[in-house]
Formats: sequence, structure tokens, C-alpha cells
Amino acid sequence: MSHPQSLSAKGLSRRTALTAGAATVASLGVAAAAAAPAAARDHAPSGGSRPTIVLVHGAFADASSWSPVIERLQDRGHRVLAPANPLRGLHHDAAHLTAFLAGVEGPVVLAGHSYGGAVITQAAARTPGVRALAYVAAFMPDAGEVLGELSSRFPGSQLAAALTQVPAPAPDGSPGLDLYIRTESFHQVFAQDVRRDTARVLAAVQRPLSATAFGDQATAAAWRTLPSWTLVAGEDHGIPPELQRFQARRAGSHTVEVPSSHLPLHSFPQAVTSLIRSATDAVRR
Repeated sequence: MSHPQSLSAKGLSRRTALTAGAATVASLGVAAAAAAPAAARDHAPSGGSRPTIVLVHGAFADASSWSPVIERLQDRGHRVLAPANPLRGLHHDAAHLTAFLAGVEGPVVLAGHSYGGAVITQAAARTPGVRALAYVAAFMPDAGEVLGELSSRFPGSQLAAALTQVPAPAPDGSPGLDLYIRTESFHQVFAQDVRRDTARVLAAVQRPLSATAFGDQATAAAWRTLPSWTLVAGEDHGIPPELQRFQARRAGSHTVEVPSSHLPLHSFPQAVTSLIRSATDAVRR
């Protein structure tokens, strides 16, 4: 996902984004991080060591984007949770996920799509129960990397030109911007191999990403210490496929590639399901 060049003109410098991210994390409070989320408690395993699969959605989407994969995993008897990703910036979102995971008992396989990959990379580094990571057409930043810079290393993304900016409060309450994909561009940029009627619905219900996310600096990289599995979307117009391949090689990830758009959750759900099940099987051994 390329960093829109016009954001700097709007006053959202990298320093502003970093400050917003740090302030937002602090605002969550110790009590919120310590509380076990009710949804996670309700789905906690009753015994045994079979992993719980936690799916984290990316930008311009919500947890229902995982629906074709969730159905297949549940049909195979897996416990699956798909919490909401706030999309308010990397630090805020990783802290939110860390708090959610605190309420999940037993081992966890953590999967992230798109921007959700960056969130799981950060959150899993401070969550002992996570045993494996699965990345689907995703960012996999290293510590110290910024998503805007990382996405610009390789050509091929059509996202920047497709974004529209809407004034909205930043995570710390200061003036900021929310980013959406223009409805008329959604199919081509995000889901060109998904049925057009499905893509129209997904475009209509998309959730915005705070522009601060492109300037947030990753502070941890869980793939350096945890095994990972990666699905590369070879026809991705959002995150360049060559960036996905580079990240997978760097992480030593078990990698498969499909000729997919940025939304293999819908166009190749069986391949995504198989990837996540491979990670789950490895944890159970």
C-alpha cells in the first residue's frame, strides 16, 4: 500500500504520526490491557492444546472479510476468532490486539491480512501464547521500519491514486485524516478477481484507515522468533507482490503463491485456509 504523497502537504509528518501512535497506546491504560475481552473468554478452549486461530483483518475492510475462510476452518473443526481491528494506527491497533489475546487461553495461531500483517507482527512479540504466524497478502515489517517507506521499495501498487482523504480526528484527538478507497476504483485496486457485485458490497462497507498508520514505526518483529507461513498474492495491486516475496524470504517463511488480487480471502479461500491449517498442524506436533 503506497504512501500517498499528498499526506505530507496535509501536515501529517512522520513525527506527527509517531506522536499520535504513542499517545494512543498510552490512552488505552493498564486496566484495559489487563482485562480479558468477553468475546475471547466466551470462546476460550475448554481443554487440550489445539490452537485457537485468531484472524486479523486489514485496512478498508472489517472482520467479515474473512468469512469464506472462517466457514472453511470451522467446517474442519477449528476454533476461530476474528476480532475488530480499529485501523487507528499500528501502535494503537497492536495494543488493542494484545489486550484481546490476553483473554484467549492456550496456544494461538495468529493470521493477518494486508495491514493486519503489520499488526500481528507487533502484537505477537509481546504475547507468549502465540505459537505461529500466518500472513496473507500482508505487510511483515521489521523493527524500525515504517509502512509508507516499506511499501515504496517495490513498484506495482495502484493504491495511492485510488485513495480519498476525509478529515477526521487522529487517534490522539488532534485533526487528522481517514483514508478510503474510492468506490469506482475498489474492484480494480483491491479485488479485481472477485465478482463485481461482491466487490461493490465490500466497497460500500469498507472501514477507513487512519493516515497515521503509514508513518508509524514498527518496534518489534515477531517473525524473527516465531515460525511463519506466507501466502503471496501474485496479482496484487495493493501491496506489490515483489514486496510480499521479499518479506517472506527475509522471514524464512513457509511460502505459497497464488495468482490473486489483494483479496485472496475471497478469490482463493481454500488456499488461504490450507495455509492457516498448515501453521496450526505445525503447532500441534
